Amino acid sequence: MTKIATIGCGLIGQGWATVFAQAGFDVAMYDASAETAERALKSMETRVADLVEFDLVSASEAPAILQRITIAHDLEDALHGTAYIQESGPERLDLKREITRSLDAIAAPDVPIGSSTSGIAASRYCEDMTGRHRCLVVHPINPPHLIPAVEIVPTLWTDAKIVSDVTDLMRACHRETIVLSEEIDGFVVNRLQGALLEEAFKLVGSGIVSAADLDKAICDGLGLRWSFMGPMQTIHLNAPEGIAQYVERYGDMYRGFGIGPYEDVNWADIVENRLRSELDARIPVADIPAAQADRDRKLMALLRHKAQVRVHTLSNINNIQE
Repeated sequence: MTKIATIGCGLIGQGWATVFAQAGFDVAMYDASAETAERALKSMETRVADLVEFDLVSASEAPAILQRITIAHDLEDALHGTAYIQESGPERLDLKREITRSLDAIAAPDVPIGSSTSGIAASRYCEDMTGRHRCLVVHPINPPHLIPAVEIVPTLWTDAKIVSDVTDLMRACHRETIVLSEEIDGFVVNRLQGALLEEAFKLVGSGIVSAADLDKAICDGLGLRWSFMGPMQTIHLNAPEGIAQYVERYGDMYRGFGIGPYEDVNWADIVENRLRSELDARIPVADIPAAQADRDRKLMALLRHKAQVRVHTLSNINNIQE
């Protein structure tokens, strides 16, 4: 695999092109608007320069990354010889169907067609296509070149090898893959964000907390740990005997908040049937003290970084005011 096609040259398409070129692939960018495509190519220079400034790409690497990215002037040119297609068109079902149909008609057989859609299940636009077996959602978190998580969401008929090949490709591009076993509205990331936003709007809307203070609850509270271990591992480390003990201690408290319809979600059963074995395999109970110490070191490094950012920001503000 040496060439990847990115279809759609908006911010998501540009981010993907950066990811693929940075990983060593040749990238053909295509957009129905030639003007948009040419503008995107210029934007890539700034995007890569920013990565150099923050030591995410070395200055010596930057020219080679940019050289790998070209603009294709028609769809046939973009898809010729490509081994993977990342579609990042508008978030409209009719356009997804039209674009994917065109890609399926032109691309070589069995070349995977991934879509960057944030919420449209692939089965809704590819069910009646000849090459539906190669279609799936490959949803990045914006901006794709800075946030490594990628959701891979197959349809019922997506070929298992397609899923495996795309997962391998994303890992080769240093993405953190989240592979869903089946389609679900909103996928995983947006459902988690939606649940938090729903409660956030209730808290702010009822006057219990200001928007600024609510944001502190995440960026200076929950988000610090979540940024490197996520909520499941967080609670696993918050009780001496792991996640089962945490749910035993605090499960009823959460139910008492009246946040959601918990009658269909039995935390204890989920822990017993799935979570305990998964978390214990990742961090055995005997290793929790060491994992807590590692967590604390990462928190201190993150706090140091945030303090440095605040100082840098205040310095820039003062310079501007002067």
